[in-house]
Amino acid sequence: SRNYCENCRDTPVTGDKKDRSYLTADDKIINHKQKNNGKVVINSYEDFEKLVGQQIGISDYVELTQERINLFADATLDHQWIHVDPERAKVESPFHSTIAHGYLTLSLLPHLWNQIIEVNNLKMMINYGMDKMKFGQPVLTGQSIRLIAKLQTLTNLRGVAKAEIKFAIEIKDQPKKALEGVAIFLYYLIKNRNMNKLNLAAIALCTGITFACSPKASMVKG
Repeated sequence: SRNYCENCRDTPVTGDKKDRSYLTADDKIINHKQKNNGKVVINSYEDFEKLVGQQIGISDYVELTQERINLFADATLDHQWIHVDPERAKVESPFHSTIAHGYLTLSLLPHLWNQIIEVNNLKMMINYGMDKMKFGQPVLTGQSIRLIAKLQTLTNLRGVAKAEIKFAIEIKDQPKKALEGVAIFLYYLIKNRNMNKLNLAAIALCTGITFACSPKASMVKG
């Protein structure tokens, strides 16, 4: 496993020295963009396509506090004591602490992903699904997590970019990952402000979502 430089985020560290030898030329371009702009910027399908097979980047860490866990419990009605009762967890839990809901960790994926990449000329993005997703280790209250993401495949569905993102969510200072899998996003990239019926049909074909269109707006019905 690799350690990573906190400042460069996607640069591995060997001992006290930064090791860039593993980076390909394309990887170095991505590294340069992240250091200077904070994100990899996508303006077109062609920009996206150049990243296929590459690690795109690593997000900042996000701490999972008890307050955040409690709010998630309220939102999902999952108030199991292993998540929301610190005193009982100290005594009865094998972790001697409350732990974050696994789905809380998963739900932070879009936020962490948006720290890595910026997609412009976008009408909308749809979370299409997950593949090969598995939890590796619970996240204890107070621990911090981050995302490592690689663009595994990209498919052009008549103007809709279907991106399969191979991801891992790491826990700070822990060898095992909290979560890993493949996230599938649908990006509707546009060259103008008008959404045509052909591309709406492509999205409906992929997702089962139907649309009601008017000259002024488009609205998701299902």
